[in-house]
Order: sequence, then C-alpha cells, then structure tokens
Amino acid sequence: MRAPPPPPATAAAAAAAAARRRMPARRPARAQAAPGKVLAKALAGLLAGLLTAAACHAEIVVIVSARNPLKALSGEQAADLFLGKAADFPNGAKAVPIDQSEGSPVRDQFYQKTSGKAPAQMKAHWARMLFTGRGQPPVESGDNAAIRRLVADNPELVGYIDRSALDNSVKPVLALH
Repeated sequence: MRAPPPPPATAAAAAAAAARRRMPARRPARAQAAPGKVLAKALAGLLAGLLTAAACHAEIVVIVSARNPLKALSGEQAADLFLGKAADFPNGAKAVPIDQSEGSPVRDQFYQKTSGKAPAQMKAHWARMLFTGRGQPPVESGDNAAIRRLVADNPELVGYIDRSALDNSVKPVLALH
C-alpha cells in the first residue's frame, strides 16, 4: 500500500496540490498554419530585410547647385551646417540646409554618418536648440527629386540625396559611404 503524501502546511498549498491532481495529462494539439501562409510570411520578411539593407548601404552625397562655386565640404563642415552650428559655406557665402522628410532612410543615414546621431537624438538636439533660441532646424522638403530640384535652382541651398539621384543640375561636394 502506498503511503499518502504529507499534509500541506497551508490551505493555499492544499488547494494548489488538489489542482495539480485534477489537471489533464496532455495539452490539446495546436492548429498548424497552412504551408502557403508560412512561405508568404517568410518571403515578406526576407524582402523587407533586403530593402532595408539596400537603403542602409546607399551612398549619400551632399549637393549644391551647379552654379555654386563651392568645390568640396568635409564631413564636419556638413554636420555643422545641418546641425545649426554654422550658417555659411567655408568660402563665406550664405548656406541654407534643406532636409529630406522625417523618417526617410536617406535622412536617418545622413545624420548617422555625419553626426553619429540617431533620429531620436536629432529630435532632442533640435528641441534643445529651439528652447534655447540658438537655431531652427532645416526646412523639410521631401525626397531625393524634390531636394535636387530646389538645390539646383538656388546656389545658397545645400542638401543631400542618394547618389543614384544625381544629375547635371547639382554637384556633389561630399560623398558619404
């Protein structure tokens, strides 16, 4: 004859022991997803990863109008212009930076490469600059094509685009790999 288990020390322990004895021995089988749905989800994930990787490896160029006499900018000079630390090109001419739209992969990559700042850090930077009255963020003006058109028409503007969007109306003054 089997000896009964020792009595539980508390009423809560007794209730837990009773519940364990009443639990079923097996769990019900899970429904399996259709193989087509699993494959579609896997392909969608792969495609999203490839598009993100392509955006992360795009070469970005800082551009000025073809009519601007500026020959080149350093990474630090470009960062200073776009972070509100400088208002002029190195040659003394007025510089007006133009940003791509917030959330653009090109914009995020540009700031990461020039200043080492992530999108959240850029928001914090501009919040501090606005609060202290030390500057205004660059005007947001759309995508590669919109930035290129604006910069081409005004020698004071400086912007950044993907290298694949370059044409003769603008000239690159800095390449970010």
